[in-house]
Amino acid sequence: MSPGRRGTPVLFARHIRRSAPLLAGALLLTACGGSGSAGTADRAGASDSAVTLDNCGKKVRVAHAPRRAVALDQGSAEIMLSLGLADRMVGTATWTDPVLKGLEKANAKVPRLADRYPSFEKVLDTEPDFVSASLTNTIGKGGVAPREQFDKLGVPTYLSPTDCAGKDNSGDGDGERTSALALDTVYGEIRDLARIFDVKERGDKLVARLQSRVAKATSGVDAEGVSVLYWFANSDSPYMAGCCGAPGIVTKELGMRNVFDDTHEEWPQINWETVADRDPDVLVIGDLTRRSQSAESAAQKIKFLESDPVTKNMTAVREKRYVLLSGQALNPTIRTVDGVEKVAAALRDFGLDK
Repeated sequence: MSPGRRGTPVLFARHIRRSAPLLAGALLLTACGGSGSAGTADRAGASDSAVTLDNCGKKVRVAHAPRRAVALDQGSAEIMLSLGLADRMVGTATWTDPVLKGLEKANAKVPRLADRYPSFEKVLDTEPDFVSASLTNTIGKGGVAPREQFDKLGVPTYLSPTDCAGKDNSGDGDGERTSALALDTVYGEIRDLARIFDVKERGDKLVARLQSRVAKATSGVDAEGVSVLYWFANSDSPYMAGCCGAPGIVTKELGMRNVFDDTHEEWPQINWETVADRDPDVLVIGDLTRRSQSAESAAQKIKFLESDPVTKNMTAVREKRYVLLSGQALNPTIRTVDGVEKVAAALRDFGLDK
């Protein structure tokens, strides 16, 4: 998950009174034990469009294809928009970047509830019949609201399996990977949402397009022996990628080595002396448009790297081997495929692809 995201849930009785009768008869979500892997969905129940799935430790039942969906994270919103679901969305939130190219018109049709976390009250104002999130923090304690609060109103919630499959989120940071994330988990999220919205064929086509792009980007690239560092944000106490999240997918697809592959933390904060000592060949830099931490944009990061006495003599800085990625490309989303493509292209430009 992206570093530095926090919020405060708010609950108002008038919204419970108004929303519960509207939603409870149509929608049901029951908590139960389960794995954190990608949800497995089945058609079941009173209507042909009902879906039941195991999702990040919860059993979720959606009685009909949603008509008033809210995407609480940009990653979730961009999947829905890519599936052509703008007319069934009533809100989005928590954005780090401009919307994915090609989705601008569709995105403009959907109200943005907040650039970061909206209040629980504001989400309920949309009278949602389905809520989806990309990150555990968004739909947990300290975020918009825990999933249990939506449960009480009969509103089904879906959490991206990329933030729970093989991942421990019990600590205070951004979680720790117990196993490496794979693109198949991202594809599983797409297929889950496509089934929930009863647009399975669209989901299959989107996955096929993404798979084709990865195959094309990685063809002929063998970057074995090339070391890489991923810097998300903050120049004072920088967040660098550990071994096994979305940057790990890019690293593995291209055969590189992450200089911090010895840590399973999602985004550990690492001092610059340690970074300089690891001396990566390539620097992948988050180019964020949010303003919540120091050195968010790529320009700010590069300015720091080239002026700081600890970092300016690093190999990647001297050679200006920078690859600029959006924040969403560094999160486990459909944009991770963009990350594979852009890093592969940069390796070719740098002459490091063989």
